[in-house]
Amino acid sequence: MRLNKFSLFLVFFLFTFSSFAQSNNYFYGSFESNGVYYQESESTDYDKKFASNTYLNLKYNLNNKWVFDLQTETYLPKQLQNYSDLLEDTFVSTFSINFNTNNFNFTAGTIYEQFGSGILLRTWEDRQLGINNSLWGLRSSYKKQNLRLVLLGGYQKKANTISEGKVFGFDSEFTVYDKKDSYSNLLVGLSYLGRLEAPHYVSYPFEDLTNSFSARIDYNSDNFYLNYEYAHKSEDGVVKFNVVSETFIKSGNAHQVNAGLIKDGLGLDFTFRRLENMGFYSERVEFGSPFFETTLNYLPALTKQHDYLLTNINVYQSQPNISFQDPSLMKAGEIGFQLDAYYNIKKETFLGGKYGAKISLNISKWNNLKGNYDYESEDYDLDFLGFGEKYFSEQSLEIRKRWSQNFNNIILFVNRYYNKRFVEEKVGEINSKMLVFDNTLKLNGEKSARFEIQHLFTEDDKKNWFGYGLEYNFSYNFSAYFNSIVNYENELEDKPTYSNFGLSFSKNASKFMLSYGKQRGGLMCYGGVCRYVPEFKGLSFSIITSF
Repeated sequence: MRLNKFSLFLVFFLFTFSSFAQSNNYFYGSFESNGVYYQESESTDYDKKFASNTYLNLKYNLNNKWVFDLQTETYLPKQLQNYSDLLEDTFVSTFSINFNTNNFNFTAGTIYEQFGSGILLRTWEDRQLGINNSLWGLRSSYKKQNLRLVLLGGYQKKANTISEGKVFGFDSEFTVYDKKDSYSNLLVGLSYLGRLEAPHYVSYPFEDLTNSFSARIDYNSDNFYLNYEYAHKSEDGVVKFNVVSETFIKSGNAHQVNAGLIKDGLGLDFTFRRLENMGFYSERVEFGSPFFETTLNYLPALTKQHDYLLTNINVYQSQPNISFQDPSLMKAGEIGFQLDAYYNIKKETFLGGKYGAKISLNISKWNNLKGNYDYESEDYDLDFLGFGEKYFSEQSLEIRKRWSQNFNNIILFVNRYYNKRFVEEKVGEINSKMLVFDNTLKLNGEKSARFEIQHLFTEDDKKNWFGYGLEYNFSYNFSAYFNSIVNYENELEDKPTYSNFGLSFSKNASKFMLSYGKQRGGLMCYGGVCRYVPEFKGLSFSIITSF
């Protein structure tokens, strides 16, 4: 997988061939570089050092039938902190040849795919989180009218190497009926995913091949949707303290229901999910890896995704795995729900005023699976719909209101409970409330200004926080910002403060960002998936362009 003479020849070939290409052939790509000079860092390996992650992606489309895709990555002089140690130097990260004709598609090389909601399989790339869990192998698909079939197999990417476990699967989706005149359809899906890992130095009392299956049904109409997915994973050894157990052997399963209603300015979305031992990795020993290496499935936290600094303190991570830390801390997964409600208040009404208003409510609650846990015997007997120890709960209310053509604001209130003991397996429970005022004022021409203030109220953990932010847009292409949060009631430290100043400039398909300041350590989340970011102070930049 490392950069070699063949890779260099391939890049040269694509550039040369594109210059002689016909009009229906085209070459395109993207470049991204993120770097930090760490003036201070809680990791001594990075203190007073520079690090960067750089990505170059090249694509060539030939006659709209063949697509060649190549991505190289450079981590010099070293990778950004809290990215996998396997990410080093320069290497070819992904390469694929994709062929399309009529209803058939074939891919050799890097594979990105998702079965259903991702409970069994989702391979994707997220550079902010350092995730690229794509497969290296073969994929074929067939799609015609009411039928879609996918067959794939290969090895999973593990930073700049390949995992030992073999992965192969099958996905199918059937359209039972589709009434286009009334926009109403019903779809049924069936999936299979197998993981074959046979370590040559260990003989486990369970099968080397772990089988997983899922079935789903989706109904959609103009105003209503409903889908249900069930998944099952065959028996496998539980990983305890980074060792695969030969005595603690369990199967896994998942249930997920999602329903929604949209009508007359009102929107409702409800999701229920129950996960029992559903962590799935192409290498068993990578269980719980902080870098998501060899993770096969996608199990995000189903909670509101927040945009503000203080509302992203003590965020929830999904808990799909078995963990028997001690007799007082035993868990086998999670059970809970999330409800989103939206309502658009009409213009020229008493509450809406001249410009109307938007109100959104989010409620989420997640618990351990209730049951009888036996620490000594490494066993449990669970209630199907039983709610055990509470992991997390949140209620948030957001009001968006335009007061004039030039001024609008957002008011957000969040009430949160966070069980640090069960979520992070540390110590403590935290009850907190957060209040945010976000105001935007349009000025002359393309100029605008935004000001926000926020406060976190709690008598637990590190006590109260206060924060504010300023943003000025000189034009649609150029902006500057300053934000600061201070833990002013911290009893262990002397009012730790985290302040940042930044600039952003964009032109056509390019964007450049520069910032300096001190970043708070903690979880950083995108799409419900989180990773820990150490605290640091330094100068950061980002360059993103496409061509």
